[in-house]
Amino acid sequence: MSIDSTYIFLILGLKLLKIRTMKKILKFQLAALTLLVVFSCKEVKKEATDAATEVEAVVEEVKEEVMANNITFTMEPKSGSDVKGEVSFSEANGTVAMTGNFSGLTEGEHAIHIHQTADCSSDDGKSTGGHWNPTNEPHGAWGATEGYHKGDIGNMTADTEGNAVVEFSTDQWCIGCDDENKNIVGKAIIVHQGVDDLTSQPSGAAGARVSCTGIIQ
Repeated sequence: MSIDSTYIFLILGLKLLKIRTMKKILKFQLAALTLLVVFSCKEVKKEATDAATEVEAVVEEVKEEVMANNITFTMEPKSGSDVKGEVSFSEANGTVAMTGNFSGLTEGEHAIHIHQTADCSSDDGKSTGGHWNPTNEPHGAWGATEGYHKGDIGNMTADTEGNAVVEFSTDQWCIGCDDENKNIVGKAIIVHQGVDDLTSQPSGAAGARVSCTGIIQ
């Protein structure tokens, strides 16, 4: 074999070695890239899962808060009456809204008040105590300059079939807050047989207590 042939084979051998080396480097790079992509996908998936879990936790927290500030109670007949109903309270943006639906009433006006204690155990409803009046004001119409109880909701009117609806809202109540002058939890709703005259002390001479429920959170 001549020197030229030997040189040619040597050059070809070196080029072949270089090609094989480059292939190995390329394979290594591709493997590294694949691992990086897989790792990145796992990280993205983990971050997405963590974010979804965090969102779910926030949603549940909001749900719990909403549930805590929406409460509904069933009225219980008292004093031998057939007065039943349902009362709901909801709180939003510092205002409590009350809605009551009643049946079994006599036609005409009937007083409805918040009383001191969520205890409807007595047959006449007197276990609830007097009107809720944390600020020691005289009884009167809601908003009266002379004063009024925080429980002085007022009167509602029953139709010929004995059904009545009352809607009331105020920023002077709260549901389960720390202000005892505003917190309605632990109090009671009382419907009376007669009308509140809004002047007689201490409770408007509204007659017997014909329906009761405790406000318990």
